[in-house]
Amino acid sequence: MKNLSKFVDELSIPPILKPRWKDAASSYYEVKMTDFKHSFHRELKDTTVWGYEGGYPGPTIEVESGEMVYIKWINDLPAKHLLPVDFTVHGAHKDVPEVRTVVHVHGACVEWESDGYPEAWFTKDFEKVGPYFRRQVYRYDNCQRACTLWYHDHTLGITRLNVYAGLAGFYLIRDQRERLLNLPSGVYEVPLMIQDKTFHQDGSLSYPKQPKKPVPELETSIVPEFFGNMLLVNGKVYPFLKVEPRKYRFRLLNAANSRFFRLKLDSGQRMYLIATERGFMQDPIGVHEILLSPAERAEVIIDFTNLEGKHIIMKNDAQAAFPAGEPVDEDTGTVMQFQVVLPLASVDTSVIPAFLMPVTLLNEQSSSRSRYLTLDDRMDSYGREWMLLDNKSWDAPISENPKLGSTEIWYLINLTKDSHPIHIHLIDFQVLDRRDFDVDRYKKEKTIHYTGPAHPPEPQERGWKDTVRADPKQVTRIIIKFGPFTGLYVWHCHMLEHEDYEMMRPFIVIR
Repeated sequence: MKNLSKFVDELSIPPILKPRWKDAASSYYEVKMTDFKHSFHRELKDTTVWGYEGGYPGPTIEVESGEMVYIKWINDLPAKHLLPVDFTVHGAHKDVPEVRTVVHVHGACVEWESDGYPEAWFTKDFEKVGPYFRRQVYRYDNCQRACTLWYHDHTLGITRLNVYAGLAGFYLIRDQRERLLNLPSGVYEVPLMIQDKTFHQDGSLSYPKQPKKPVPELETSIVPEFFGNMLLVNGKVYPFLKVEPRKYRFRLLNAANSRFFRLKLDSGQRMYLIATERGFMQDPIGVHEILLSPAERAEVIIDFTNLEGKHIIMKNDAQAAFPAGEPVDEDTGTVMQFQVVLPLASVDTSVIPAFLMPVTLLNEQSSSRSRYLTLDDRMDSYGREWMLLDNKSWDAPISENPKLGSTEIWYLINLTKDSHPIHIHLIDFQVLDRRDFDVDRYKKEKTIHYTGPAHPPEPQERGWKDTVRADPKQVTRIIIKFGPFTGLYVWHCHMLEHEDYEMMRPFIVIR
């Protein structure tokens, strides 16, 4: 279904979740996953979705840096999946329950038992659990600076379905330094979760049961990527937000399955970039566009001062797949609208600081090891696309085993035609550079022959990150210090169709 009216539904702001109890150093939450009806657009019938605490997106969890947070994630979903399950995909065979969940706080500094390992899943009332299930109540140490994180499902083999069904929400960490910056706050700080969807005529979620080239032997089959034909923000299709003529802080999150977003304002004005995924940048940067691959976040300040009465549209022009796929159309190129129609409630005393936070660059000389890791595109026995990391499947023996406290440089060698957002659990890292190389020669000789100079990280990458875009025909270098915990984690492409089949690998931090 297409051709829905634009800017007729107001943007929804997810509520802040209150803890069940809280003291000076810790807090306890219970978060239940259920199915319910949700209104995506006034011209659509209400849609059955899955969500946390009855909301789409889930409620925002807001905590303090260093606060010990305990969360009991409760699965109260029906026994049959809302979307077509492919039982040929790893982890989703018919010998496991069809509906299972495990929650990952994306970007969290956390012990591995609370990280949401893909095989630590659980069913309704914890009746059945996966082989790596360790605890019902997760512990989050929040041992990091103020930043924008998010929580979402991470179940092996059905992550793409569970997240598409609605299992996602914001997780914000605050600290005193952030408060001293005098940024726009309160109602002037707005989270924006951007996704794409396709709907059936009856308003239900549409997710393909077969790829473009069906495999007759299979009842259902995974698709290489999913791209919806319309965009939504905070669970509303093409919403509008009424704003005052003043500065606003927006937390941008790409929570799409596979779609990239290159965001800009049709007014041509700058957005002031202040933070990457894992915290503030050193200095704000004025940009006209921001490219976000799936799971990447960015914080920006948009100044609506002296724009009374204006209607400003946030646009997207990223191809699907990125960077050389289909161009956007009127529907996939429109994100939302800002209507500068509210009177100024009080004098705007917030600022865009000249300096935000020192960002100490990791020294390449401190690296104890370099790892050369390929991004591979193969075909499975059914002729379907099969994405791999370092040419290894999920079940292959663990090959990445960094030592606690060590620093490594990872060379992400993209041999595929698409860009891939690579996410590494537990840690944050810095992007060193990208460099063109001869792909054909690498495939023949297994050696890197560079064909051009190194390109420095882009403006939205000049800070601490947990997800990086690895572009085709390029080697992307990142530098990582591993810690503060040991244990079993994963790294993967965050295009969820790739992650599910099966562009994900475990790694273990050892002493």
